[in-house]
Amino acid sequence: MVFSSHIFIFYFLPLVVGIYYLLLWRGAGSTLRHLFLTCSGMVFYGWWNPWFVLLMLGTTTLDYNLGKMIVNAGDNERRKRFAVTLSVVSNLSALAFFKYTAFAIGSAQSIAEWMHWGTLSVPEFFTNIILPAGISFYVFQSLSYCIDLYRGHARQAESFLDFTCFVSLFPHLVAGPIVRYGIIADQMRHREHTIEKFSLGITRFSFGLAKKILLADPMGAIADAAFGAGDGSLTQSMAWFGLIAYAFQIYFDFSAYSDMAIGLAKLLGFYFVENFNSPYKSVSITDFWRRWHMSLSAFLRDYLYIPLGGNRHGSVRTYVNLMLTMLIGGLWHGASWNFVIWGGIHGAMLSFERMMGKDSFYSRMPVPVRVSFTFFIILITWVFFRAETFGVATQYLAVMFGGGPVLQATAAIAEAEVLRNFNLFQFFVCAFAAWIMPNTQTILHRFVAWKAVVGLFLFVIAIAVMFTRGHSPFLYFQF
Repeated sequence: MVFSSHIFIFYFLPLVVGIYYLLLWRGAGSTLRHLFLTCSGMVFYGWWNPWFVLLMLGTTTLDYNLGKMIVNAGDNERRKRFAVTLSVVSNLSALAFFKYTAFAIGSAQSIAEWMHWGTLSVPEFFTNIILPAGISFYVFQSLSYCIDLYRGHARQAESFLDFTCFVSLFPHLVAGPIVRYGIIADQMRHREHTIEKFSLGITRFSFGLAKKILLADPMGAIADAAFGAGDGSLTQSMAWFGLIAYAFQIYFDFSAYSDMAIGLAKLLGFYFVENFNSPYKSVSITDFWRRWHMSLSAFLRDYLYIPLGGNRHGSVRTYVNLMLTMLIGGLWHGASWNFVIWGGIHGAMLSFERMMGKDSFYSRMPVPVRVSFTFFIILITWVFFRAETFGVATQYLAVMFGGGPVLQATAAIAEAEVLRNFNLFQFFVCAFAAWIMPNTQTILHRFVAWKAVVGLFLFVIAIAVMFTRGHSPFLYFQF
């Protein structure tokens, strides 16, 4: 089920929120309310494929019981280490099987062909594995519970129902933000439900819906046209325009989901962590990762970079740790060498910026220059993120910088379609929203009546436009 669908907006959401507040009004305890939210999350997640609910329940049950083992082990360090290791291995194995089996087989076949070993014979089952929606997100959230218990950074869930409710909460279930149990534990037992909080939730959801429908989707159409142009149909201007459109699409699409998730959480009394902070205003790649997908950045820092040694073992080891963290972070996004390259470029830039230090020549340059240069680097990395293969990515980059194949007559027609006036208008609206306007959390920091009116207006416009288009899933559903 998708937030930006009529089934969710007009049926699922009103029904769930209505019953939830009816239970609250009737004085139902947290157990009954959490049972209802858990069942709602199962319905939401099982809408695509009911069988995947069993996978989520399996990882949830395993981590809850391993968490109990960690707590009950007391001072038995060996028993605690066994439990947390089993949690890490089990969760990552499930993630690897569903997400990387086909990638591993494809890579092995490519190596076999390169070495002239012939074609590998692989059962069809392993090449037709369906990736469960959101598995990367709920596996990380469930896994972090055991790690935090082992480290003493969280307390044990009071019941299996509480933990299952946390994992299956539909606002963050499929595409984050990545919420840790230690942060939300107190809210599972007690949270406030106020008119102001409810109003902010509706308004935040409306802003997110408008961002998705009115900004991200039109940019996606431009990006699809550019990246799908093919040999001889992609012009240099079309390539740059399409790439910037993709940069807008992925930002507004994913931040829209985060806005909607945070807004939905407020309707149910929860506070979720913020996930974006105007990332294209970044003055460096280091700054970018403080602003982009912040819940993932924090997860990679706390559960990968710091355990690898962080910056505690000298400069060279720090650079290696940064590279490893970003390479794995790239692979987390998808089973493709392009994602590894994307992560590698970011890791190299993070290492380079750390090597330059805080008092470098670059740091003394005007802010607009640093923002422009950072955005340029980000654009280059988005080519690998968006292109389906390495060959497509290199060909796209060649066209961007004046190379590429000889253009056919159809190129002018394709370029005219992409660069038509209405697309240019939407393009500048996105640029204004990305660099001039404050971010959504700043705008909706507190409730004011006129903000609700603007939110309602945007909601109506977005709904009207939504019914004129086909199905448009969020980009991060594939990760």
